[in-house]
Amino acid sequence: MTIQEAQLQVDNWIKAYGVRYFNELTNMAMLTEEVGEVARIIARRYGEQSEKESDKQKSLADEMADVLFVLICLANQTGVNLEEALKQNIEKKTQRDHQRHQQNNKLK
Repeated sequence: MTIQEAQLQVDNWIKAYGVRYFNELTNMAMLTEEVGEVARIIARRYGEQSEKESDKQKSLADEMADVLFVLICLANQTGVNLEEALKQNIEKKTQRDHQRHQQNNKLK
């Protein structure tokens, strides 16, 4: 699935099942909440915090998909073409950082 296809699929889902998009501020709060759920799993599963029994059944992939879904909602309702934005962002990073990371002794 391309990013454009994902944006269309989310838009179709919202229209079919979601009634309408939540407003941008609500979606921003939801995005923050979903990122927090990803952070909780990462901190406990891969970091130094111990994992609670109730967290062991949580799916990192599902939580990441929740983040992506809400991000796509925000993109759709603000007119952002994420596929094009990502291409431009990668180009920007390539021009800006083409040698920066390779010359970083902390990464060697």
